[in-house]
Amino acid sequence: MTVVLVLWWVLLGVAVVVVLPLVWYLLHRIYLAASSIERYASETLTAGVGVLNHTTAIRGLKTTLAVAEELLRGAESIGESAADIEQALRRTRMVGGGP
Repeated sequence: MTVVLVLWWVLLGVAVVVVLPLVWYLLHRIYLAASSIERYASETLTAGVGVLNHTTAIRGLKTTLAVAEELLRGAESIGESAADIEQALRRTRMVGGGP
């Protein structure tokens, strides 16, 4: 039985001296990797929210573009009406009906 106890204590010593520090080292590396992943994920989320906040105006620009086309058509119509009014005033002046 003493041989079994000696082997037991030798293996326990090897486990304590070699295996446990190795396991501790590997667990520490896993912890550092997980911390880095968490930090990078947080930075990515912050950047993504920033991009979202800066691109929400694009929808408003599309609406503005649609309204601008309508405004342009309205301005062209006003320009045509103004030209018609100007021609009518010139004809009135030519006939002698105006100042």
